[in-house]
Amino acid sequence: MTDPRILRVTDRIIERSRPTRAAYLARIRAAASHTPRRRALGCANQAHGFAACAASDKAALSAGGGPSLAIVTAYNDMLSAHQPYEHYPELIRDAAREAGGVAMVAGGVPAMCDGITQGEAGMELSLFSRDVIALATAVALSHNTFDAAVFLGICDKIVPGLVIGALSFGHLPAVFIPGGPMTSGLPNAEKAKIRQLYAEGKASRAELLQAESQAYHGPGTCTFYGTANTNQMLMEIMGLHLPGAAFVNPGTPLREALTRDAVRRALALTALGGDYTPVGEILDERAFVNAVVGLHATGGSTNHTLHLVAMAAAAGIVLTWDDFAELAAAVPLLCRIYPNGTADVNHFAAAGGTGFLIRELLGAGLLHADVRTILGQGLAAYAAEAWLDEGALRWRDPPAVSADTAVLRGVANPFQPTGGLTLLTGNLGRAVIKTSAVQPERHVIEAPCRIFREQEEVQAAFRAGELNRDVVVVLRGQGPKANGMPELHKLMPPLGVLQDRGFRVALVTDGRLSGASGKVPAAIHVTPEAAEGGPIARLRDGDVVRVDAVRGELTALTDLTGRAAETPDLAAHHSGTGRELFAGFRQLVGTADAGASIFPNGGL
Repeated sequence: MTDPRILRVTDRIIERSRPTRAAYLARIRAAASHTPRRRALGCANQAHGFAACAASDKAALSAGGGPSLAIVTAYNDMLSAHQPYEHYPELIRDAAREAGGVAMVAGGVPAMCDGITQGEAGMELSLFSRDVIALATAVALSHNTFDAAVFLGICDKIVPGLVIGALSFGHLPAVFIPGGPMTSGLPNAEKAKIRQLYAEGKASRAELLQAESQAYHGPGTCTFYGTANTNQMLMEIMGLHLPGAAFVNPGTPLREALTRDAVRRALALTALGGDYTPVGEILDERAFVNAVVGLHATGGSTNHTLHLVAMAAAAGIVLTWDDFAELAAAVPLLCRIYPNGTADVNHFAAAGGTGFLIRELLGAGLLHADVRTILGQGLAAYAAEAWLDEGALRWRDPPAVSADTAVLRGVANPFQPTGGLTLLTGNLGRAVIKTSAVQPERHVIEAPCRIFREQEEVQAAFRAGELNRDVVVVLRGQGPKANGMPELHKLMPPLGVLQDRGFRVALVTDGRLSGASGKVPAAIHVTPEAAEGGPIARLRDGDVVRVDAVRGELTALTDLTGRAAETPDLAAHHSGTGRELFAGFRQLVGTADAGASIFPNGGL
């Protein structure tokens, strides 16, 4: 039986979303076709569509009634997570032929790496790349000749963008195919130590680069539990992956078997057969509640307080930060994966992985079991792990108990009774804070603030010894309208050093920090942002600010009434590295609590 607290939030979302969800479902149902979609095209259109295909595929498409499968890929070989996708199209084409269909790469979408652009100008395009990916996905599918689609994407903005794009073609079945995490490298605790030593000037650049290269060392996703790996957990708990697919390493026989079976599953779901399952029907209100529950239970990326809101809107569903907050109070924290612990996702998978996690949450009534998935069997089928039985793909029950209770626990013995994310409200606006990696004695910070406009100013003040005190660092002018809302992860080593020196430190910003936010309390995504005259723009050096994750408050203890908002000078952020091309995005983008999306009302 589903927990009444989960049902209460779900019912509220359903009622709030009733008109927009109904309009969305009517649209995708009108677009469905029970004959091959290519038959609605003119002969010249069809000829263009299969002109370059292999002879057997061309014959099948021109005369046969079998399904045509779109491949939308985020492959590039600079991103370690996406490099394994290089050879997936041929594998997918082969698996499709075996299943009686034809597969083609319909289009590619951009895939940028936040790890490469951290602290650089390119980071100011990162969040906007999500909506570019959604647009590119729509372009890829706009030929309107496909009966289903598979999506190759893993990392931060790529999966949310692909989901938004897929939902714009929500009448098509959609299966997401992961590539898996790289094998474990330098332990996370050692990597974090070198970063802090470098911030203090006690380690050289060569030592830092060596450590980072040992941590990020091969094909696959980075192994910490940031946005990329949170994406993979979400695709599984939302029923768009095969069970147990998220955290199987690249280049293994099990990885290939899962990919082939995902193709077969996508072709089985088309409207041409008896198991038609469009993605817009799978991703309903219950699926998004399950996603938020999974986010809280694993201590996942704060970026998903933006992405899940935007993804839901694309399906006609109105998801709010208040829903996140209420669900957080009902969901225990079951995982300690870096930065919430020292283990990586390979350790999580070895301890029991997503199968164990989903079984525990289902058993406690914290997930909706009766959702649709690409398997069509409800979510109970995902309380399983994949394995190879003499070369054949099979599923089995996850371990009865966690193999490592320092990494993964059951509901009866959680790391903490509530999820690791808290909504903050007060006279400085609304924000979110991730507490799962923050020690309880630091959940409330009250101190004079120091105002900064650029990340480099914070780092310079740290090096000059100006922050050796209790301080709330306020970095403003980092919101979506200001400069695209970059991640500010490079602030964590110096602020971590200050905290280790015994000072009470917090960060308040209208920018982002990602899933790697770490041990320093940080009120992020502050809205209204400074560029729109939000209260954060009225703070001055020395004003006392209270960040209270216990009571859910973000408050200036100084009276800001009548004080003018500082107007940030953002000219330097609006050109160079392609930023001038995104002026329209900065004008269109909505607020952080509405998903920081350029698509009003989810594009509906």
